[in-house]
Amino acid sequence: MADSSTSSTSSTSQNASKPRKRSQFRAKIKLQKIEIVVRNLHQNNIKLYVKNLKRKRSKYTQHKMAARNQTKDLKCATHLLSDKFRNMAEEKKAIVRDLGFGGLMHVPPLRVDHQLLRELANNFKLGENKLKTGYGSFQITPKTIGDALGINATDYQDKKKKAIDGCLFALMIIYFHLSENKGKKRAERPPKPWIANWTKEKLVERMTAEKEEILVSKHNMLLLFYLPECC
Repeated sequence: MADSSTSSTSSTSQNASKPRKRSQFRAKIKLQKIEIVVRNLHQNNIKLYVKNLKRKRSKYTQHKMAARNQTKDLKCATHLLSDKFRNMAEEKKAIVRDLGFGGLMHVPPLRVDHQLLRELANNFKLGENKLKTGYGSFQITPKTIGDALGINATDYQDKKKKAIDGCLFALMIIYFHLSENKGKKRAERPPKPWIANWTKEKLVERMTAEKEEILVSKHNMLLLFYLPECC
């Protein structure tokens, strides 16, 4: 005859094991569901990142194309003008001054980096005659050009201009002068022509600083386009 206590214990043990198997099965199903959700979320994040990357690349390409269409044939070799005045007789120099172009004699022999010229051209808004920079927006007028180079630049306006080309030395001097003296009182600003306050050494130093800043900003822009966004 079987012991009743043993039979009861065995039955209780079997009954206790059944819920454990069901809970393990449910846990396995829940884990699989979580894995599916995580996988779908990861795939959706990848699709969203690729979509945003394509959109950013498209905007970047459009910006480059717009800048390229506005800018062409940039050149600036002021050493040619400097050599011309250096070899000029004093009598002819006096005539140049009487004609109102004496400020050009302050132009130093210089080779301006084309990358800097291109950045100036790209930031100049045709139609508005504004140079938009990190220091602010500067209105470029014939009087501004005259103040920069000490020449009579009035009564000239080309309404059909659709691109920027040629020598942008005057625009560079305007940018350097206005950004350096922004916020100063009139009495604290250097006298006209502005070019007289920019020696070759000072121009080279500023151009080097500007070029480094351009490289840093372009590097940061590339990071924005190619690094993944935070979820």
